[in-house]
Amino acid sequence: MADDKTFDIIILGGGPAGLSAAIYAARSAAKTAIIDISMLGGQPSNYLELENYPGFAKIGGYDLMEKFEEHADMFGIQKFPMEEIQSVDLTSEIKTVTTLNGEFKAKSIIIATGAQSKKLGVEGEKEYVGRGVSYCAVCDGAFYKDKVVAVVGGGNAAVEEAGYLTKFASKVYLIHRRDELRADKIVQERAFKNEKLEFIYDTVVNRINGEDLVKSATIENVKTHEVKDLAIDGIFPYIGFEPNADLFTGQVKQDKNGFIIVDEAMQTSVKGVYAIGDVRVTPLRQVITAAADGAVAAVYAGRYIETLEPVSV
Repeated sequence: MADDKTFDIIILGGGPAGLSAAIYAARSAAKTAIIDISMLGGQPSNYLELENYPGFAKIGGYDLMEKFEEHADMFGIQKFPMEEIQSVDLTSEIKTVTTLNGEFKAKSIIIATGAQSKKLGVEGEKEYVGRGVSYCAVCDGAFYKDKVVAVVGGGNAAVEEAGYLTKFASKVYLIHRRDELRADKIVQERAFKNEKLEFIYDTVVNRINGEDLVKSATIENVKTHEVKDLAIDGIFPYIGFEPNADLFTGQVKQDKNGFIIVDEAMQTSVKGVYAIGDVRVTPLRQVITAAADGAVAAVYAGRYIETLEPVSV
């Protein structure tokens, strides 16, 4: 494999799963590359703090991902950030990733493309992105100093980001469609003590309203069906994730929500193709489980490569 765009293993995505896979792949002497449509680090780079990654009682998300990348750099992994991927061929023996800068080839592909925030799917959401609708409190929270905002959701991300927004906003509503939060108890307890947080249960958002900027959200109580407009300056949906897997549809098996189905070795329905982290079907989406996925996939990708006959690329 002499070409500078030909590798043993190509990892698609440079978040915690992809970087972990790169470290393990390179340690096995596999010629390894990471291709990402953005900068490396993935979603955790936008997290204010992590308190559940072993070895770090508290660490900034960006700081942790920087350490991941520095570790990967020790092994001379080739990195191709900001690559716009146009298509991927997973089914041929030699896999091909086509970007605007040409073709990359590999014996094995590890998919670590992650997931993105689910959209509310209501009128006004798309229209006001960047003008009051945001999916990243850490990125945009400072724009809402002394303003009123709402967070939609009831899991850890929603509750933690709502708490973070109280550093800037004068008031934060947490809107949740159920009658109790889904977040961990320790996260809930911290939130309940925050005087700037107000919880609106059994409620969904039907519409986002505004002129040049968001002015209100039309909300409905799912039990009483009472509808009213809630005056806000911004809204942050945190209602879960959907996989970044459109490139692979029709080539690997996926569940009804589009997440890629894998076995215990992280192998997909296609030999030599692995899926790790948030893009796969998994019972838990955390930095630590993503990193573990990466280790497993890289080890088995290395073993797969050893079974192949020499191929001229």
